[in-house]
Amino acid sequence: MQPAEKISITMTPEHLRAVRESVAAGEYASTSEVLRDAVRLWQRQRLEDAERLNVIRARVRRSLDDPRPDLTGEDVQANLDAMFAEAEKDASRA
Repeated sequence: MQPAEKISITMTPEHLRAVRESVAAGEYASTSEVLRDAVRLWQRQRLEDAERLNVIRARVRRSLDDPRPDLTGEDVQANLDAMFAEAEKDASRA
């Protein structure tokens, strides 16, 4: 583990109040612990966002590489009309 480095940050009064309240409530031992937890969460969110973006990129690539012919506007509308009609039929049965 690398040695810790002390930094200085600027926070809004609302954020600082939330941090101090969490420490006072015993949720965290210190403000540093709150901020380390926040950074871990931020890192995890960035990783999850990157993974979702990779999935989207793969889907786009598969779509672009799909050899089937493109649908016309009329084809799309007909497919949507059929899906909505089926959904309405299913809803009326329920």
